[in-house]
Amino acid sequence: MPVSRKSRRRKILTLAVAATLGSMSLPMVQAQETPEPAASEEARKRRPNETTNDEPTTLAALTVTAQKREEALQDVPIVVTALDDRIIQDTGVRDVKDLQVLVPGLTVTSTQSEVQTVARIRGIGTVGDNAGLESSVGVVIDGIYRPRNGVGFGDLGEIERIEVLKGPQGTVFGKNTSAGVINVITKRPHYITQVEGEITAGNYNALGVSGSLNTPLSDNAAFRVYAAKRKRDGYLDVHTGAGPRVEDEDSDQNFHSLRGQLLFEPTDTLDINFIADFTSREENCCAGVTTVRGPTAAIIDALATDEGVSPSADPFAREVWSNRSTSQDIKDKGVAMQVDWTTPWFGGAELTSITGWRDWQAINGLDFDFSSADLLYREADPDESLTAFETLSQEFRLTGSTDRVDWMVGLFYSDEDLTRHDSYRIGAGYEPYLSTAVLGQVASRFPAGMVNMANAATFFSQATGRPFGTSFAGLGADDDYEQNAKSTAIFTNNTWHATDALDLTLGLRYTREEKTLDSIYSNPNGGPGCAALLSNPSRVGAALVARGVPAAAVPALVPQVIGFGCLPWANVQHNGRNTHQEREEKEWSGTLKAAYRFNETVMVYASAARGYKAGGFNLDRVQSSNGLSSGTAGIVPVSDTSFPGEFVDSYELGSKTTWADGNLLLNATLFHQTYDDFQLNSFLGTSFVVRSIPEVISKGIDTEVLWQTRLDGLSLQGGVVYADTRYGDDPLPDADLARLPGSRASFAPYWSASASVSYEWDFTDTLIGRFNIGAKYMSDYNTGSDLDPEKAQDAYTVGNARFIVGASNQRWSVEAWALNFTDEEYMQVGFDAPLQTGSWNAFLGAPRTYGLTLRVMY
Repeated sequence: MPVSRKSRRRKILTLAVAATLGSMSLPMVQAQETPEPAASEEARKRRPNETTNDEPTTLAALTVTAQKREEALQDVPIVVTALDDRIIQDTGVRDVKDLQVLVPGLTVTSTQSEVQTVARIRGIGTVGDNAGLESSVGVVIDGIYRPRNGVGFGDLGEIERIEVLKGPQGTVFGKNTSAGVINVITKRPHYITQVEGEITAGNYNALGVSGSLNTPLSDNAAFRVYAAKRKRDGYLDVHTGAGPRVEDEDSDQNFHSLRGQLLFEPTDTLDINFIADFTSREENCCAGVTTVRGPTAAIIDALATDEGVSPSADPFAREVWSNRSTSQDIKDKGVAMQVDWTTPWFGGAELTSITGWRDWQAINGLDFDFSSADLLYREADPDESLTAFETLSQEFRLTGSTDRVDWMVGLFYSDEDLTRHDSYRIGAGYEPYLSTAVLGQVASRFPAGMVNMANAATFFSQATGRPFGTSFAGLGADDDYEQNAKSTAIFTNNTWHATDALDLTLGLRYTREEKTLDSIYSNPNGGPGCAALLSNPSRVGAALVARGVPAAAVPALVPQVIGFGCLPWANVQHNGRNTHQEREEKEWSGTLKAAYRFNETVMVYASAARGYKAGGFNLDRVQSSNGLSSGTAGIVPVSDTSFPGEFVDSYELGSKTTWADGNLLLNATLFHQTYDDFQLNSFLGTSFVVRSIPEVISKGIDTEVLWQTRLDGLSLQGGVVYADTRYGDDPLPDADLARLPGSRASFAPYWSASASVSYEWDFTDTLIGRFNIGAKYMSDYNTGSDLDPEKAQDAYTVGNARFIVGASNQRWSVEAWALNFTDEEYMQVGFDAPLQTGSWNAFLGAPRTYGLTLRVMY
């Protein structure tokens, strides 16, 4: 790199630090008192958030559990964004997707359904539209690891706090956390009877109600239950054509959630907390809008009873065309038990056991062609479109301390059964569309008029020798996948206080992953069109010649025509295939950290970490030129759909500083992360193909400021992240990924910044006011795994605001709120319009929503 570029890069990093230190940004975080080893009876029975006059209120007392023990935020040598219940409520965070507005460097997107939701930190995440790919950013809720990001994206209920940890966290938080962790802690029962309720109304006919009851059952037991129901109209208007879809809106909301907790504290050294929860979502999601209208759009228009697709590329008119259902039915339930016992061993070490059982399933309809023509779709039926997990997990930790060492050892085990039913139904418009589009593509290679385009819709009937409308029809593909994954690990994380100023931390984890996959492929309609093409290629050539194609060009065109006739859902070579795959991985991961505290206000640290994310199998129809996943485009079924594990070497150099008598925190960290065998799942217009990218490098600076100002009630928090995340220079075999080598990774903006300010004041002795306003800025980035220019997203800023008037004793409050209050227009993900060469679609970000909320508490 030329010296001048290096100099510019240093200046950019310097400006990032300066900008952050000068900013007044992100959410207000209420300080927490660092707990004593054994709380008094009075403190134990006190209502949460109720303070005494002698409790500290400075930010320096803010505690987190980033290393599975309560520690002051400023003592933890990790980049952590900590968000308490107040800021979460004020910014309207109900699920992890809402969280991104508060955390710089965090991006969360959804594609074909809310199930397919992906979190990325510093541009690193798993682009996945099938459940065979696991997450790079782990989601942990009340100590239970969720196997995929989408599984964890439901209504979180009453949240105590959320911690977002950046960088590899496998030593402490376990498998598949190579990019970071979102750690969610919900509110536990306490010993004061308390009833809370909420009613919310907003635009798009939004209506939500929720309530909770907390009550003691005895001196040593308490119970808490929370329930919510929320509905909202969709913010996309749907043109349904001839149907059979009847819903004229998409991206609506309709869910209910129930969570109960039962706490037992039979002795001063033992507490047991049981959790049971259930969430149901029955919604319509997610139709895509047209961002580029290509030449094939006219063919679709002719096959539909309305326009077929958008007459012009006007995505933010929020109009979509879909004649088939996009309904989704998601059920998520589970139980958990956490036992904490202060043992008589090793000076009072604490033994923690966390047992979890989760059952989750999603049924999703899909209009695969994103048009109102009847081409290709998937029924919302469990036999044809189901993704289901059943997971049992168990973790044991023994944590203790001496004068010089804080230590932890643990065991982890999970057993996950994954079921996927995947199907494609072929509509009446598919054959005439494919015939016209393919023949048109052939004709474009020759002088105008040479190829006869009359009755182009009958071309495949001529090429197959079958009656028109019978080559491609009915249930084309119906595949079943059954995967079992067992993960076993032993881990330890230990901090040696070498001196009063110097801490050294060593963490290690040994993980064994075992996966088996049984796949059954079938073409219930027999794949007649593809079968006819394969059995008689000479007839394909004759059909081309009959259309005026020069004989000399025919041999090169026949395989291409057969390829279009044998796309994955129509490829008869998959019919009756049964495959069995196994893989086992045994890997070490770990971290080494050094933290030095110059004084009470300044701590610096350096860390090195090795992260690991398990390999797996692509649960999709995969085909290539040679029957290998590494092959180019083709029609030979691939039996080995496995991909290797992903590894990261991460280095950080940071500082955490405390000023203004503990009321101002300024933190900054330089990071450099190198990923090997990065798991990239790329949509190539007809199927998803997993590629192991040899190298991805992410480097930059992550900064944060929290300020509890001298003006009583005014708090500011914020952060700026500069990240240069790029693919390595190694060439890739797939022509569709030719743009990747040396380029900036998708979903990797150079700059990401969050800013929030909260202010609370007294109107009268009994009435208070509070407002919060915050925003998230993202510089430009590309949303496509293949980096097509049409998938580029310009820089944008999304802001939320809330104004609250309520009783000083918190008995009631009325809140006026707005999310994306400037109605910023941006897309979550851009993608190739399936089957429509030259057209692109996108899944949009949410528009402006606003409303009123009434809260009561007794």
